Amino acid sequence: MNTGEDQPPLLEIRNLVIQFPNQPNQQCVVDGLNFKISPNCFSALVGESGSGKSLTALSILSLLPENAKTGGQILFSHAGIQRDLLTASQHVLEQIRGNRISMIFQEPMTSLNPIMKCGKQVTEVFIQHKLANALSAKEKTIQLFKEVELPEPEKIFNRYPHELSGGQRQRVMIAMAIATNPVLLIADEPTTALDVRVQAGIVELIKRLQQKQGMSVLFITHDLGLLADMADEVMVMRKGEIVETGPAQRVLLNPMATYTKALLSCRPAANPPQTRLPEMDAGKNQEFHTSYPPAKQDTNSTPLLEVHNLEVEVKDSHTHLKKRILGPVSFEIQEGETLGLVGESGCGKTTLGKAIIGLLPKSGGNILFRGQNPDELTATNRRNLTAKIQMVFQDPFGSLDPRITIGKALLEPLVVHHIGGTEARRKEMVQDMLRKVKLSSDHFNRYPHEFSGGQRQRICIARALVLQPRLLIFDESVSALDVSVQASILNLIAELRGQLGFSALFISHDLSVIHHICNRIMVMQNGLVTETGTASEVFAHPRKPYTQKLIAAIPGKSLK
Repeated sequence: MNTGEDQPPLLEIRNLVIQFPNQPNQQCVVDGLNFKISPNCFSALVGESGSGKSLTALSILSLLPENAKTGGQILFSHAGIQRDLLTASQHVLEQIRGNRISMIFQEPMTSLNPIMKCGKQVTEVFIQHKLANALSAKEKTIQLFKEVELPEPEKIFNRYPHELSGGQRQRVMIAMAIATNPVLLIADEPTTALDVRVQAGIVELIKRLQQKQGMSVLFITHDLGLLADMADEVMVMRKGEIVETGPAQRVLLNPMATYTKALLSCRPAANPPQTRLPEMDAGKNQEFHTSYPPAKQDTNSTPLLEVHNLEVEVKDSHTHLKKRILGPVSFEIQEGETLGLVGESGCGKTTLGKAIIGLLPKSGGNILFRGQNPDELTATNRRNLTAKIQMVFQDPFGSLDPRITIGKALLEPLVVHHIGGTEARRKEMVQDMLRKVKLSSDHFNRYPHEFSGGQRQRICIARALVLQPRLLIFDESVSALDVSVQASILNLIAELRGQLGFSALFISHDLSVIHHICNRIMVMQNGLVTETGTASEVFAHPRKPYTQKLIAAIPGKSLK
């Protein structure tokens, strides 16, 4: 493979400094950064949230916030001309931005215009850069949609972003980014929170386009597993600095820096199931135990949860006819058991979780909790019973009201369910729960925006546990977290499960996470459970072709 090592760098960053003088805690977020990107090379920039990866990418295109102060050089060489993008005029930047250098952002739903059809958004790129007129732009866009492997390109041309899946929206963004045949494509976390099969498809697509068009790629991610078979070179970033760089296989299989070793060791796939994952502390591994506390199970007793032939229907927005999206589904969860539910987006995982907790009406079947059917109870008894089932959602920031303190957010369920008696006792219960999830009781009066993503997820777990539930439903609760933060949350869940003895339904598209923390696994496809068994059985000897494909798509298996 030609990585352009015998050619001058396409992009060279020299002593880049990014500062925010008006923010005392983030005065210098990128400090003396240096790296190069060669022509026709797939380069990866990896690191935890807050390391400065995205700010570095935005600085290349001069898209930093107005209050940012920069120093150093960003040298871009093309067609025999070298320019410093930090000092280039607006006219020069407009010629380069979106034309010679394009960018794919992390969240396509917020990057695409929700009130404009997908096809029109891509045709605008051709017209804006004077690459086609209105008539030929449509033909070029449909051809691009075929190239990025979108199904039924002509139909997707006339659809709005909300009518597409997450992977399809990301493919529209890729089509938009490559429309101008750029020489450098920056992909900023383009696969975060996507299914493993969709993730693999997006990364493989970017790699194929890179090789076909002879462009360079700067792929930004916190998932080292994604890089194993795709990247030519890897740069590991920590606190605004590059701590290690080199060929991908060497960095990932034989890392030199302590920080890189720690990042790799945090991954669930790199550790035996049901063992405590290494956690990061200033780039070093903390002490960790050999195994998680054993789950308290009693398979001879009545199951904690019984689901019998559960079905959920919704009204189709186009035909206005009812359409079954789940079921019939039947399964049980025993006391102390952690059951994993895995499948691709749209298969019905979240629908099942919401139906169990009562957030979605079921159209058929029964749900029994400790042998009781909530539908047959009085309103008061039903509320008391369902309080014993709580849910932790995927997006902790969206789950918390930004206008109220976390103390008030955790007090609210106690007040609603008349638990604790006095205000002082309730506050004491909340502060105790904050300490259990390894936060400080002093955090009681702080607002959600004052916490990191991992801390906010701990808050959501504390809010679910404050009612002392017997069943917790975790809905993709670690899918968008850094590998190091993910490790700490998984360890926390296992510790609390051992201390408090609750059962769990753990929903995820990541089979390596499910395999690590769960006792049993259910695989769901198109609203039906297609395979079930112990975690080791399903992972090591999958029976169904669909399960085999899910396991084959797990990134970074070669890094074990």
